[in-house]
Amino acid sequence: MATQIRSAAALIPLLLILLLTACSERHSEQVLMRVGTNLWPGYEPLYLARDLGYLNASQTRLVEYPSASEVITAYRNGAIEIAALTLDEVLLLAQHGLDPHIVLVMDISNGGDVIIGREGMSDVTSLKGKRVAVESTALGAFVLSRALSINGMEKDDIEIVHTELLDHERVFVEGEVDAVVSFDPVRTRLLNSGGKELFSSRELPNEIVDVLVVRGEFMAQHSDQVGELLNQWFKANEYMNGNPQDAALRISKRLGISPEEFIESLNGLEIPDRETNLRMLAGERPELIASGNKLKLVMLSSDLLLNDIDIETIIDGRGL
Repeated sequence: MATQIRSAAALIPLLLILLLTACSERHSEQVLMRVGTNLWPGYEPLYLARDLGYLNASQTRLVEYPSASEVITAYRNGAIEIAALTLDEVLLLAQHGLDPHIVLVMDISNGGDVIIGREGMSDVTSLKGKRVAVESTALGAFVLSRALSINGMEKDDIEIVHTELLDHERVFVEGEVDAVVSFDPVRTRLLNSGGKELFSSRELPNEIVDVLVVRGEFMAQHSDQVGELLNQWFKANEYMNGNPQDAALRISKRLGISPEEFIESLNGLEIPDRETNLRMLAGERPELIASGNKLKLVMLSSDLLLNDIDIETIIDGRGL
């Protein structure tokens, strides 16, 4: 019996080593993270991080899609693990049980999302009876719905023309529509083509928030790896703040606008730092809950959202 006890005791250190090794492997295992975005200045620090060599190409692949609709489709279909989306789009994913976890507030739109009309139009009320191009996304519908509501109008007061983002500039320039609901870099090009800004997200403070979302299962298994991606995001933002001209030169090539126009576009954005993100996504009462609940009520009252969503369940500050 004593021999058996000694033998069992001798096995304990070996079992502990095997257990610790398994745990270590589970936490340190690195997989390829596919991150989907569309073209938007607020997402550019990701691409700047890649351009500066901050991202490990074997662990992170940035996938650019023509529109947010295609980013959402890719997330739904499992083609990407991580997506850059607006908060309203994330609520729709949550409504359909797709388990999005918000791990980063990338930017808050403060003028970057707009309705551009023709010269001679004064404001949103000028759109009555006019053809308005809008992308078939939650964001496009949200901006248009809020603009109409604020100005005492309804959707029946205008003719909605569903138009893909890639066609926004063309349909406006060629006169197929009278106005376009869009955002940068299309916003800048439309203004340069003679358009007039009729409405912007400055009138919707804290309502249009761009976030990075990760599938819940992926976050549970690879939170350390997601955290490293966020580290590189903040590092790229620090580079952009410290070297604005070089960053603008690198980024503007991708956006198809001049470096000066990119810098101007940042006036319509607030890009939160890590400390602000911690306040918004971590702690006992993350600040994003309040703005998320406000957005949710607007979406429910406008039939853009059909079911109530508990905002707190989709906020995840572990990577910060």
